[in-house]
Amino acid sequence: MADDADWAADLDRYGMRRPFLKEQSIWAVWLYRRGRRLDRRPPGLGRKLGLAVYWGLFRVIETVTGVSLPKSASIGPGLRVWHFGNIFVHPDTVIGARCTLRQGVTIGNRHAGGPTPVIGDDVEFGAYAQVIGGVRIGNNARIGAMSVVLCDVPDGATAVGAPARIIAAREAA
Repeated sequence: MADDADWAADLDRYGMRRPFLKEQSIWAVWLYRRGRRLDRRPPGLGRKLGLAVYWGLFRVIETVTGVSLPKSASIGPGLRVWHFGNIFVHPDTVIGARCTLRQGVTIGNRHAGGPTPVIGDDVEFGAYAQVIGGVRIGNNARIGAMSVVLCDVPDGATAVGAPARIIAAREAA
């Protein structure tokens, strides 16, 4: 299953033995991957019961860790959440592979029913960064701490400030 490979990539990014005992953020990542697998199950009692348990655990883990990763968001393999707490991802968000979220990150829309961000691969978010609206964040981009991103960020660029501005673009390797 793809999500099993995604989960293996998530665990690999944590780079430690028994991350469930050391990093509360992995609880939210695990539940996100579990919810995605449940959505692919055929309709029936097993799926219905699994989803009931999922929603109960989602609320508990969201409350305890402060990390909200709804199963309807599309998140690539290798997600790493550092310093859990106050991390919210809109259900319609698309996040690429090997991305890093730090505490206080918000990824969502600017107004109800509005478009949501599309995040490329290998993107790093600094603490309390916000990316809102229908923006695209390119591959290998960096979003600085406490930045508010309201416009597209090209591949390899760094965005900082409120509102964010592009300060640097790195050479592709």
